[in-house]
Amino acid sequence: MTTTFQVAGMTCSHCVNSVTAEVGQVAGVEAVVVDLVPGGVSVVTVSSSEPIDPVAVAAAIDEAGYELVTATP
Repeated sequence: MTTTFQVAGMTCSHCVNSVTAEVGQVAGVEAVVVDLVPGGVSVVTVSSSEPIDPVAVAAAIDEAGYELVTATP
């Protein structure tokens, strides 16, 4: 399964690493890919073998210091 999340506030590779690390710790997440749009809305694609909890992903993004804009299954 693949779920995409739009995230605001990311500007650099450090941001990508922070989000990747936090979201990667969510139960069921197998891979995280970030399409960085510096200063805009970046797309975070999460792959999993089972449905993941979007609230847990939102919390992980918040913990990394960024803002979830939308989520699309």
